Amino acid sequence: MAEYLVIRPQDDDLASWIAVDDTGARQSPPVTGSLAEAAGDAGERQVIVLLPAVDVLTVTVDLPARGAKLLAALPFALEDRLADDVEDLHFAPGRRLPNGRLPVAITSHQRMRDWLDRLAAAGIRPSRMVAENQGLAIIPNTMSLLVSGNRLMFNDGVDTEFAVEALAPLELVAASGATQTESAEDEQPPPRHLLVYCEPADEERFQSDWETLRQELDGVDVNLLPDGALPRLAVTVASGAGVNLLTGPYGEKDEMSKLLRPWRYAAMLLVGLFLAGLVGKGVDYYRLLGEEAALKAQFTTEYREIRPGDAREVVDPVGTVRSLQRSLGGPAGAAPVFLPSLQQLSRALSQNRTAEIEQISYRAGVVNVSLTAPDVTTLDRIQQLVSESVRFKAEIKSTVQDGDRINSRIEITEEGA
Repeated sequence: MAEYLVIRPQDDDLASWIAVDDTGARQSPPVTGSLAEAAGDAGERQVIVLLPAVDVLTVTVDLPARGAKLLAALPFALEDRLADDVEDLHFAPGRRLPNGRLPVAITSHQRMRDWLDRLAAAGIRPSRMVAENQGLAIIPNTMSLLVSGNRLMFNDGVDTEFAVEALAPLELVAASGATQTESAEDEQPPPRHLLVYCEPADEERFQSDWETLRQELDGVDVNLLPDGALPRLAVTVASGAGVNLLTGPYGEKDEMSKLLRPWRYAAMLLVGLFLAGLVGKGVDYYRLLGEEAALKAQFTTEYREIRPGDAREVVDPVGTVRSLQRSLGGPAGAAPVFLPSLQQLSRALSQNRTAEIEQISYRAGVVNVSLTAPDVTTLDRIQQLVSESVRFKAEIKSTVQDGDRINSRIEITEEGA
């Protein structure tokens, strides 16, 4: 349940205000004081300001446009009905009525700036600013009239609503055409029932008007307002009625925040998921970098054992393997035999480091390794370690004594080849 503080400014920085909720229930009695005091009573409540009806023109237009096109078209559609230059006026559209017409509130930019400056000086930031006469609820098939001092607020129950001063209720109703017994064929006859809101003193003051209207209309109901007009106006605007003047240049930031407010939690969740995914991707990236470095180091170690004389940095392992294939004369499809056999030979040599490889050749599935060792026993161990593999077998094809070293050739083939 939302609570609102509805403020009705008066002259000399005075105002009257009341707290209500969106169900129409009062949350405080009406209070009169300074605008600064009203700001103190606002607290966490949203503030709705009722602007003097005589300073705001409320009309309806039949315009099908929407959005920016509507805002651009309003001044031209209403120019003939206005005395002031449209460039000096602020046009605020409301929600379309059931009959398709669009209510519009019009006031001058100067008045808007004066009201906002006056409210800001008192520490009040309104969420809505509505013409006070729109606090008089529109009831279908019923004319409504509210008397507030010398100001009369009226609506015809359809789409006409206005305020006048220094006019008697009987004169106002007669001017609306409600007391006419006939209407044009293309016009809908006005409602014949009048609902009046006024203070007890005004009920007595216009007693003769009520009696005359009861004779001319189907019915006149007078409702007394012991606490004044503000409570009646407040409950109506708190329910969402009325055109909010805080639009266009006076409400863009506020309107944008309202549009974004329902999505703020979803946006926070989306940002959180994005950051979590980004962190996860970063962790995976650094993990893969580590694995790449480890694999590259392992490959370099194996490559150094195959080509101990090549001290260049291995930048492209795939390219290095292909280079080995080309240098050994083997086809691209030989890697499944050649590389595993070299890997097995590398393990054997790692356990017999006194042996040194002189040359390796590969042809037709046979790897020939020329190496030197200090004795025949070392050669036998290398041959046995390679043959321990289920896949390969090694045979010593020749041994030649060369000083204190023995030159030998070992042939490695696949089992069953």
